[in-house]
Parts: sequence; structure tokens; C-alpha cells
Amino acid sequence: MKKILFILGSLREKSFNKQVARYVETLLEGKAEVKWLSYTDVPFVNQDIEFPTPQPVARVRKDVLDSDALWVFTPEYNYSYPGIVKNLFDWLSRPMSADPANRTTAIQGKPVMLTGMGGKNKTWDCREKLTALLDFLQAKVWTPQVGLMVNAEAWADNKVVLDNEQKEELRKQANSLLLNLQ
Repeated sequence: MKKILFILGSLREKSFNKQVARYVETLLEGKAEVKWLSYTDVPFVNQDIEFPTPQPVARVRKDVLDSDALWVFTPEYNYSYPGIVKNLFDWLSRPMSADPANRTTAIQGKPVMLTGMGGKNKTWDCREKLTALLDFLQAKVWTPQVGLMVNAEAWADNKVVLDNEQKEELRKQANSLLLNLQ
């Protein structure tokens, strides 16, 4: 069974994107193994502490390497991706070895799906910038990307309600991922 690593771009307990990811997890049930990346303990990127590799960074890299694909669920912050997402991908872009002859990174060649829930522009700016970053890091950003507008009530009660059209978009995205992984 293929292994999909979910990455959340929000630390908030009632995150809209976490709720979307939970829905997607039900779509993948019995078709792929889903693991949620834990990375809140990853330090800020700093070449002074790069080697020996900090334990949280080594763990995150192993989780990425052990997965068949990554699926990022992220909000948009100030027309871009959250700082914690940038820090994570900055670490994943760094060489895994201190040997200058071995510049292999954990993210190179890794398939990535992008989904974002946010305001009226449906995280378009975030996904555009994140795609550019991932392309630069030599990851494989797969389509379709899905951007969702949060239901108005969720801003007050923190409860995401996906409409049928949004569910269908996510279903198509999940099916596309599974087909590409065959």
C-alpha cells in the first residue's frame, strides 16, 4: 500500500486545513496509508547546527524519504505560505550529508499534492508561491491542485462544511494522486 505523508501548514488545533485533511484521509482509507508529519519541534534553519543533523530534522527527513508522496494542506498567510512551511522545506532542501560530494536532499524527486483552504482567493497566491519553491527544490508538484473557500460560518464556529462541489474536487485530487502512484 502506498504511503502518503500529510503536512499541515497551520499549527491551530481547529485549523480549517486540518479538517480538510481529515476528510481527504477518509477518501484514501483502504487505498493508501496516511501518516501525519509532526514537525513543530524542528528548529529554525541554521547552518551552524546543520551537522550533526538535529534529531527532529533527521526524523522529518526519514518520514519524507519513507513516503511515496507528500500532501500539503495549508492556509495562505499574507499572500504566501506560512513561515513554518517555509522552514520545513528549507530543511528538506539542505543536503543530508556533510560530504560536499553528496548533495542529495530528502525532497528531490518527491511527488507533492497541494490543497489549501482560505478566503475568497482560495489560497491561490500561497499555492502559486509554494509550487515555485517546490519546483526549485526539484520536487514533483502534481495536479490538480485544489483551492477551497472556507464556509462563512467557519470563521465564527471553526467548523468546516464542505459542499458537494468541494468534496468532488478533493475526490478527483485523491484519485489523481492514487493513479499517479501506481
